[in-house]
Amino acid sequence: MVNMEVTIISKQYIKPSSSSSHLHHLKPYKLCLFDQLTPVTYPSVIFFYPISDPNFNLRETLVCLKKSLSETLTLYFPFSGRTKNNLYIDDFHEGLVYLEAKVNYRMSDYFKLKDIELLNLFIPYQPFCKEKETLVPQIAFQVNLFACGGIALGVSWSHKLGDGNTVSNLLKSWAAIFSGSPNKVIYPDLAKSSSLFPPRHDMPPNYLALMDHLWFKESNYVTRRFVFNAESISKLRAKAKSESVPEPSRIETLTCFIWKHAMTASWKLSGSPRTSFVANAVNLRSRIKQSSLGASTGNMFWWGSVAANPSETEIELHELVGLLKEALAVYDNKEFLEALQGEHGFSAMFDIMDQFETMLSMESEKPDIFAFTRWTNSFFNEVDFGWGKPYWLGVMGKVGPAFRNLIIFLDTQWGKGIEAWITLEDKLMAVLENDPGFLAFASPNPHISSL
Repeated sequence: MVNMEVTIISKQYIKPSSSSSHLHHLKPYKLCLFDQLTPVTYPSVIFFYPISDPNFNLRETLVCLKKSLSETLTLYFPFSGRTKNNLYIDDFHEGLVYLEAKVNYRMSDYFKLKDIELLNLFIPYQPFCKEKETLVPQIAFQVNLFACGGIALGVSWSHKLGDGNTVSNLLKSWAAIFSGSPNKVIYPDLAKSSSLFPPRHDMPPNYLALMDHLWFKESNYVTRRFVFNAESISKLRAKAKSESVPEPSRIETLTCFIWKHAMTASWKLSGSPRTSFVANAVNLRSRIKQSSLGASTGNMFWWGSVAANPSETEIELHELVGLLKEALAVYDNKEFLEALQGEHGFSAMFDIMDQFETMLSMESEKPDIFAFTRWTNSFFNEVDFGWGKPYWLGVMGKVGPAFRNLIIFLDTQWGKGIEAWITLEDKLMAVLENDPGFLAFASPNPHISSL
């Protein structure tokens, strides 16, 4: 029986350190088109920092964390505001939620529990719930203080404001200001995303309803952590090779490997094959050749979709990789990317939305949908407050009662492996986590290296 307790000991609203009168004179922050189409729901991530410095001063650290966060918000002030009319963010004086909590466990003892569900105790909000209110904080932090002196920083942010890249830049800048490293601060470009992808003032309600349908489906979801080590990934990449894709990437390979076994699990449950869709988050920052996009705020990604129909025979891994590669190639097309931009970009965007609508309207088949996204390549691993890089990154425990099948990839903190945080409907997960073909390459929630 696990008796770990996390007790909230303080709750505050942190605001930008600028004067109140200055905040009132700031122009509203415009959402971009992709922000408008993204629902208000809270992803999460937890950074675990063991503290071994004998001179570590906890009281001073807690004061400095809040002070430096307030200073960071003078640069990232949209995180302090509230969303209005699905068009802009204003009221920057409202502030973000900041919690402090005590944990009655040592961090090393917590790691031994291997209980993913407990992660939700370390974050302010339950992850990926369908939020009814729009006037909610854009981001919230929870500083968890372990009995040993270690710190776990839990973050919940509204996907309406931005993607993981946006939040990563905020966190790295906060860490830089806290640790006295001004040269590492990332100065955000707050106007670029809405300039490239202007918001639509008359957004068709059916498209908002469509995205709601795409993101949220009532069911009982469970989240599991699987780790693929470098050797397993290498073997799978060899299986995934083909004439059309001679060098599949690690993420392409793992995406299709998980998709293949998820399709098999669905087939076993239903007794017959069914159409299966992948919605793959595509990073637009790395594809649109503009130097400032790395610092741009907002949701600078969109979903690429690909379908597979296993018919009466299972599709091979290399075939799925070929399908995925072909479907996502459009996002490498310069003309397509240019068509998405500017005042008329919504026309190209709505063509994509119409494809989604067709995909989701297949009620007779009730197709499976699996979404994939990646937080790899030092996305969150580099957030260093002066205590060293995070020892481990946790994602989340149980999601809300309405969500979708989602897979999040992270780099392992040791070696060159990849963690896959897989959220599936419980019946699907029960089949997947007992699939010998899947477990031959994926290790279910292995021990985190001992502290």
